[in-house]
Amino acid sequence: MTKNKKEGRYRHLKITDVRIRLKDEEKLKGIASITIDECFVVHDVKVINGKDGLFISMPCKKSAEGEHRDIAHPIKTETREEIKTAVLDAYNRAVETKSEE
Repeated sequence: MTKNKKEGRYRHLKITDVRIRLKDEEKLKGIASITIDECFVVHDVKVINGKDGLFISMPCKKSAEGEHRDIAHPIKTETREEIKTAVLDAYNRAVETKSEE
């Protein structure tokens, strides 16, 4: 959600496009780019196969100390869930399409 300071109202951001590049690695299963409100793109959202199933990892970089730090990430749980759902739905469609070929 974004806040319009002048009006004091929030509006919900909309994920308007998700593009997936499938990967066939043990843990890395795909890399997504998401477009928000047809005007802002976030690249390198990873689809990871973990011990409890698929999850997403936001784009990150490795610090000098060796820690991975997110470059971009949602602040609200609701937004993270929306991104997760959109990316995993697109991933599942891409897998289905590939298996039909």
